[in-house]
Amino acid sequence: MNKELEEKLKKTAERLGLTLDQMPRHIAIIMDGNGRWAQSRGLPRVEGHNKGGQVVETIALDCVALGIEVLTLYSFSIENWKRPKEEIDGLMHLYIQYLVGIRNILMKNNVKLIHLGRMATLPGSVRKELLETMRLTESNTGMILALALNYAGRAEIVDATKKIAEEYKQGKIQLDDINEQTISNNLYTAGLNDPDLLIRTANELRVSNFLLWQISYSEFYVTETYWPDFVKEDLEKAIAAYANRDRRFGNIGTIHK
Repeated sequence: MNKELEEKLKKTAERLGLTLDQMPRHIAIIMDGNGRWAQSRGLPRVEGHNKGGQVVETIALDCVALGIEVLTLYSFSIENWKRPKEEIDGLMHLYIQYLVGIRNILMKNNVKLIHLGRMATLPGSVRKELLETMRLTESNTGMILALALNYAGRAEIVDATKKIAEEYKQGKIQLDDINEQTISNNLYTAGLNDPDLLIRTANELRVSNFLLWQISYSEFYVTETYWPDFVKEDLEKAIAAYANRDRRFGNIGTIHK
């Protein structure tokens, strides 16, 4: 973690009355409720996605200010291709606009964009802008914004398994070399710490095939708030809830001795 982020995280901890150890370094968010937000207002579902995209920008900047090291956003799953064509087309158009429009903000705030998911099966126009934004920000040293786009947790594990099998086939590794770290090193999230805190909006109580390997010890926080209504105060409530958890990682911890 760079010194600037560390200093921001310390100041955030002090402001919230927490210790540095109580602050999450990696926050993952399942952004749910865009469509329901729009429908509750008599608007097309795509308007909810449009509003949700604006919130992505706001919350990402809030996380930069808080000193968060990694923000991972579940934006579009492989399963989402089953949605109506009109909605998907609208979403892909929004992704193109977003990926182009956010570049100056990412550069100004030293944020590095990375992609989690299957790049090859994205529409060419989306893939082009995604790759360009990643290229422009690849040398940034501040917060990492990980965009899970065309992503599924099971698919990620399958893809990692294929890469490991290919290395074994080529004689680069032996069977006894394969362990948990080997799998982690071949996931889309290779090089990132696992999420400390997983937030899900819209009061849904499932993980929806998101980061299945990485969230094995993440703390979950669920809010009734739809993603388009999610604001900094909601984010800080989630952080406060996280700070009060007893993270034992299989040990007896400090509370249940």
